[in-house]
Amino acid sequence: MKKELIVHKDPKAPVSEIFRTLRTNIQFMNTTKKLQTLLITSTLPGEGKSYVASNLAVTFAQAGKKVILIDADMRKGRLYSIFEVSPRPGLSNYLSGIDREGEEEIDISKYIQPTQINNLLLIPAGNIPPNPSELLISEQMSNLLEQLKEVCDIVIIDGTPCELVTDSVILSRIVDTTVIVSAAKETKKDSLGRIITNIKNVGGNLAGVVINKIPLSSKKYNERYYYGSKSSKSKTKRSNKETDSDKTNKATVSDEKTQDILDQINSYMEEDHSGEFEE
Repeated sequence: MKKELIVHKDPKAPVSEIFRTLRTNIQFMNTTKKLQTLLITSTLPGEGKSYVASNLAVTFAQAGKKVILIDADMRKGRLYSIFEVSPRPGLSNYLSGIDREGEEEIDISKYIQPTQINNLLLIPAGNIPPNPSELLISEQMSNLLEQLKEVCDIVIIDGTPCELVTDSVILSRIVDTTVIVSAAKETKKDSLGRIITNIKNVGGNLAGVVINKIPLSSKKYNERYYYGSKSSKSKTKRSNKETDSDKTNKATVSDEKTQDILDQINSYMEEDHSGEFEE
């Protein structure tokens, strides 16, 4: 299993605790309706969309939830490699019906694969189809989600980057809520704004934005929520040659930059952008 599954490989790491916090926040943001379908998307490739979707799915599974993770990026799906399962048959095969000629009833189980994580099943992307967007807007996709909701607690969908194709915007209409993954110092504010507007314009619900790739010092990463030994702490202090003032200044700058990004996102989401696409 790939090292990307940090929540499974190192459950006591600070990053793992952040994923558990994200899971809790998403659950409590949907108090009026039971959350059963969640879409994870991004602006462009490389921002950590599949990384977030995979680890978030693991946290739900670790909490005792029955989880089905779907790789809806039928162009460049990679969840099969993260969980080390067969890439096909998968979502495209199910939606297109290309491999079930003559079958009257569809056996969904043949497209769902077990993983090494308890309570977590995976539907890989499958073969690359010529028409991914058309498959996602088909009635078959809606029927699939309805059937999966009857057998599991939550369905998490790893979608496509929104700036390249419209697949994820299409999916945002039929899921309970959507999370956008952005990358610190990489994602452009205008791109993020367009995606938020597009999702709202088609009637999708937005849970929020995850900021990925925020630089983290080695000292901060080595800290644990669980108490460590005093000897390990003293070794960390001796190996760190920076002065306390240098550390404080760097931490302050990093915190200010992070807060500035959060303030910009929150400000944008609070504004009314309904008229931006009116003719």
